[in-house]
Amino acid sequence: MRSWHFGPLASFDTETTGVDVERDRIVSASLVVQSAPGGAVAVRDWLANPGVPIPEPARAVHGISDERVRAHGRPPRAVAVEVALALAEQSRAGVPLVVMNAPYDLTLLDRELRRHGAGSLAEVLGGAELLVLDPRVLDKQLDRYRKGRRTLTDLCAHYGVPLVGAHDAAADALASLELVRAVAVRYEARLAGLTPAELHLRQAVWYAAQARGLERWFERSGSPERVDTAWPLRPARCRCGERLEPGHACGLAA
Repeated sequence: MRSWHFGPLASFDTETTGVDVERDRIVSASLVVQSAPGGAVAVRDWLANPGVPIPEPARAVHGISDERVRAHGRPPRAVAVEVALALAEQSRAGVPLVVMNAPYDLTLLDRELRRHGAGSLAEVLGGAELLVLDPRVLDKQLDRYRKGRRTLTDLCAHYGVPLVGAHDAAADALASLELVRAVAVRYEARLAGLTPAELHLRQAVWYAAQARGLERWFERSGSPERVDTAWPLRPARCRCGERLEPGHACGLAA
């Protein structure tokens, strides 16, 4: 039986107002779907008016201006819900979802949904279980002692994957998808026999270990810093520090 990396994959990416998943907003999002390696891709794009000014550092990265989102952006609630439903559609079709640095994009999507009263990501998915493949986590586990940065640009260069138009959501999503295929080919012997569901579970364990290792590095460098170990989605917490789960009633909204 052929491995999953020869079959259909979807890939999701966002461009945002910043890097704080609890406070920043989605500006654009893309979902890319490819049925087989080298095949045609279907791209779905969204542009949101985040309702807040886009800071200059973010504009410098993705090039999306306040004027553009005011003129062409759609309401953020509608965009967040449509994105989540599109992800659910892929999940129900059994298509694995590639997300580079998943705890960033998926957590930010979850917070956008909550912010605008649409419920959590899990609630909008309606029981659909995402099978996430995160090229950053996979690469760090499979080639853990390689030195150097592991941004999307760096990983694409390392694996020989084209990245044309970096920091455009569709371009980054496509590159991430191709990157996962390239990682799977290079480490086929080590990944042989693992299903996307099994890989999803293993990545959660690998990511937690990677996060704890980064915490130890911070401690040794003299600047202790907590690193969230949750993958692929950071749990929402209220201001008391507890997870926002059914039955939580301290009254302090996050």
